[in-house]
Formats: sequence, C-alpha cells, structure tokens
Amino acid sequence: MKKRFTFYIWVGAVNLALWLFHDFVNTPETFFKRCVNNVWLTSYLVVINYILFEYTLPFIKFTWKRLLVAPILLLLHFLAYSVGFYIWRQVGIELHIYFALIKHSSIEVGITYHLSYAISSIVFFAAIKLIYDYLKLKRSAQQLRIEKQEAELNYLKSQTNPHFLFNTLNNIYSLARDKSDLAPESIMRLSKILRFMLYEAAGEYISIEQELMIMNDYIALEKLRYDDSLRINFSHNVEDMRQSLPPLLLMPLLENAFKHGVAETRINPFIEIHLSVSNRQLVFVIRNSAENVHAGQNVKANIGLANLRRQLELLYKEYDLSAGHEGDTFKATLKVNLGSHV
Repeated sequence: MKKRFTFYIWVGAVNLALWLFHDFVNTPETFFKRCVNNVWLTSYLVVINYILFEYTLPFIKFTWKRLLVAPILLLLHFLAYSVGFYIWRQVGIELHIYFALIKHSSIEVGITYHLSYAISSIVFFAAIKLIYDYLKLKRSAQQLRIEKQEAELNYLKSQTNPHFLFNTLNNIYSLARDKSDLAPESIMRLSKILRFMLYEAAGEYISIEQELMIMNDYIALEKLRYDDSLRINFSHNVEDMRQSLPPLLLMPLLENAFKHGVAETRINPFIEIHLSVSNRQLVFVIRNSAENVHAGQNVKANIGLANLRRQLELLYKEYDLSAGHEGDTFKATLKVNLGSHV
C-alpha cells in the first residue's frame, strides 16, 4: 500500500512539473505564486486519484450488489473532483497558502474552472498507471518464465545426475559380483566423479577443460568393465579451454555410447569421440558400435537423450542434435553456438 501510494506521489510530481513548465512559459510574472498554488492543488489530486484507481474502480465488479453501489461511488468522486477540489482551493486561501490570482464571478464558475484541471489529472494518472501496470505485468511474466525455466532445468539435472550415478553403480556392481580386483579402483574413480558432481556441477557453468576431465574419468571407469577388445579414440581441438558450458552437457551422449552401444555389441566394440570448439561453435561427434538394425528404425528413446534435448531448448537459441544408426554404427552429432545462450 505504501509503495503504491509512493507511485502516485511520483506521478503527481510529474504532473506538477508539466503545470509549472506551462506557467513558466505563459505567466512568468506570477510563476512563484503559481508554484505554491499548483503544489497545494496537486496534493489533493494525488490523494483523490489514488482512492479512485486503487479502491473505487477495483471495487466496482459485475455483481449486482456492487453495481448498485457503483453510481453512488462515482457520484461522490465527481463531487470530490468538482466541489471538493474548489473547496480545497478555498481552504488554501483561508490558510494563506494559496494565492487567489483569479477572481471567479460565482462559485459555479469557480467549480467549472477547476473541474477541467481535475479531469486532466484523471486522464494523466490513468495513462501513466496503465503504462506502469503493463510494464510491471510484463516484467513479472518474464520473471515467472525465467523462474519456470530454472525450475525445469534443475528438475532435468535432478533426473540426469541420478541416471548417471545409477549407470555407474551398475558398473561397479558388475565388477563386485565378479569379485574383480578392479572394484576398489572403480570405487575410487566413482568418488572422484561424485566429488565433481557435488562441488563443480552444482553451478551454472564449468569450463570445457573441466568437462573433458570428467569425461576422461568416466571413460576410465567404464573401461574397467571391458577387456582390450574395446577401442576408444577420444580427440579434441579446442581453441580455448576456459570457455564455459553447462555442467555434464556432453555426458548423456557419452553414456549412451556405452550403455546402448558397446554394452550391446558382441564383436569389436569401439567408440570414437571428437570435440571441437572454434569461434564459439561447439561440435561434438561420437560414433560407437551397435548391433545392426533395420533401415529406418527409430532411435531408441532414453532419459539421458530426452533430457539433453530439453536442456538445449532451454539453454540455447542455436543448436542441432542429430542421432541415428548407420548400419552397425551409431552416430550422434551435437552442434551448439555457445554465444547463443538464452
């Protein structure tokens, strides 16, 4: 309420400034006296316009009880803008804080003369209020959209991270079940990955160098499950390792290559990965072995890829993600303009 009334005071101040400018141009000889008069009249109009726009008009709604009261309220406001405004002038004269620069021949003439000022203030206050409320509503809607997107991104991360963790725990479970000597090493590597997820991936951005490090750790952890038959080639060409991107943005494609690629390949499993970043244009290409599928068969949907697509929609304006089978090979290509972040 206090903040809203302050808004009307500011609008009244602007309206007062316009009156003063008009008086300075047209009647400079009585400018000081008119300044005093306009301040006195504006104080009244600020209060009465505040009551009209914040209480009276919002009160009038399409219910029969309020519609019956509406004519009475509007009549009272008309009297406040006409008779009340003139009486306020007379009070100022009696208190010797208003200069009677114009002598009216009758009370009716005086009321009519000041009514025009009151009506002009209604128009002015209404116009400023409409613009202010529209901008405020637009800003609130934009803020709500941003908060909704942030909530959705956090939800997607809350899905992606456990999904990533469950896959890793399954790998360690396989090693432990086979009583492999590699189980302790896998737990150590998992703890390193978890430390990264807790302290680094919680932020909005990380450097490409950090993303590459966590990807290498994940690859090393996955390789513990396979013998020397698995071939992995990971190359990159990044002009600036300090460039930023959202944490674990590339990880779903890498996970997909292991879980739905080499894990289901019986002969000569392989993964080929290449990352390049030049002029803020990121290109990530990953190819992996896959069981032969029929031509035109749809790519199997999974949480990781579905979440990645949605994150890209929320984060970037310019991106392209394509994935599909090429015979006994699966290829995924991600292209992102890092400079097009929303």
